[in-house]
Amino acid sequence: MAWLYLVVAGLLEIVWAIGLKMSEGFTKPVPSAVTLVGAAASFYFLSLALRELPVGTGYAVWVGIGAVGAAIFGIVLLGEALTPLRAGGIALIVAGVVLLKFAELA
Repeated sequence: MAWLYLVVAGLLEIVWAIGLKMSEGFTKPVPSAVTLVGAAASFYFLSLALRELPVGTGYAVWVGIGAVGAAIFGIVLLGEALTPLRAGGIALIVAGVVLLKFAELA
């Protein structure tokens, strides 16, 4: 169950990261509210996951899901450039998250 909580926490991190961008410095009420609720929910689910997972693994995977998701949404929704270096960075983050998952199973 801890891994499910961690994935939910990571997905919610994407929500609050995109909400933060769309809030334009907390000047727009709805995106600001989405950001705050998303962040609180993300931290809550991360805390549930960390009951069973090591903090280093849990935190790194949480950040990895959020970073990759935010980068992909930025490219797809916000028109940010997909350069070879950005794609390589995303691939390295995904590889790191996968390795951490397998290390936890070993």
